[in-house]
Amino acid sequence: MKGHEVDALIEQYGIEAVCQAATPLLEEQRIERLDRGLDAKLESLTVVLENLYDPHNGAAAVRSAEAFGLCDLHTVDGATGAFEAAPDVSLGTQKWIDLHRHQTATGCGHLLREQGFVLCATVPGADLELEELPVDKPLAIWFGNERDGLSAEAQELCDHRVSIAMHGFCQSFNLSVSVAMFVHRLAAKRRAHLGAVGDLGEARRELLRARWRGISVRGLDMVMRRLEDDKAVSS
Repeated sequence: MKGHEVDALIEQYGIEAVCQAATPLLEEQRIERLDRGLDAKLESLTVVLENLYDPHNGAAAVRSAEAFGLCDLHTVDGATGAFEAAPDVSLGTQKWIDLHRHQTATGCGHLLREQGFVLCATVPGADLELEELPVDKPLAIWFGNERDGLSAEAQELCDHRVSIAMHGFCQSFNLSVSVAMFVHRLAAKRRAHLGAVGDLGEARRELLRARWRGISVRGLDMVMRRLEDDKAVSS
């Protein structure tokens, strides 16, 4: 099933009921793999993509963020329209990472700051380099579009401006490459700082456990209705 369909079932029946209904329909190996994915999820590192216009780059960024265990990815829409991820590039990875859409950089920045994130703007040539970025607090790494980079509004919101050290004649990386490099290094450093492979809170873990098991089962909505009918008859 699709994620939004399972979320509707969770809203209707509750987290525990959905998880209990889906679990017997999954092989033990599948359950173990899903649980390992939950163990490795990072809530304290996230990516913000502002005003992208290439759906292939956007999809590759989503794919990299999910591959390194990020729990969330934020997008800020702009003149280029709503964020889109090309499905032939993302390869279904968007099922395993929560996408949050924002209308403005300011709104996104304020929300992340309220959640305790330090905001970091990726800017070519910035004095602070990736390896020097502190990881003792949750980090939100901001990336602009392929042509213009981050907007002035987004840069003003951020606490740090950070770059990747480059030693060749090329002065910039492709957006999706930059995302992959930042997330790979910062996820490793953040996990080392935490002394753990993941940092999901218990409430989020239970929600994702139910959602992930639910999307792994075909026809879970029919299963839930049948279980509810059986309960009604027995009572």
